[in-house]
Amino acid sequence: MKIVVGYLKSPEGQAALDRGVAEARLRNAELLVVHSLRGGGRDEGEEMLAYREELERVGAELEAEGLAVEIRELVRGRPAGDDLVELANEEHADLIVIGIRRRSPVGKLVLGSNAQDVLLGANCPVLAIKPAEDLEDG
Repeated sequence: MKIVVGYLKSPEGQAALDRGVAEARLRNAELLVVHSLRGGGRDEGEEMLAYREELERVGAELEAEGLAVEIRELVRGRPAGDDLVELANEEHADLIVIGIRRRSPVGKLVLGSNAQDVLLGANCPVLAIKPAEDLEDG
């Protein structure tokens, strides 16, 4: 079994990672942690370096815990949701875990939604997780 986790350095990303790890342990599954970056930004080099270091740390921690884990960083110039769905299909994933956050209706309209892209485009089940502070707010 393979579980794909969409990861960001954020409360939503950490919630997704935590739940993905729990699911991998429960199901004795391989974990594929994915960070998707569009690229092309002014501070791209610094941001990519910071994420690379974070992903290396995450991978080392999970391997030390005895999990079968693979870390992937994607810079394809595409929305993260599209990257996650495509990679999950390529890898024949059994589950995708993503973090979600509260957004206003206008925010959803203006900014789009990677979570919605994953939920509607995935060929496997998707588990959408809110960070603890969103759970406390209702």
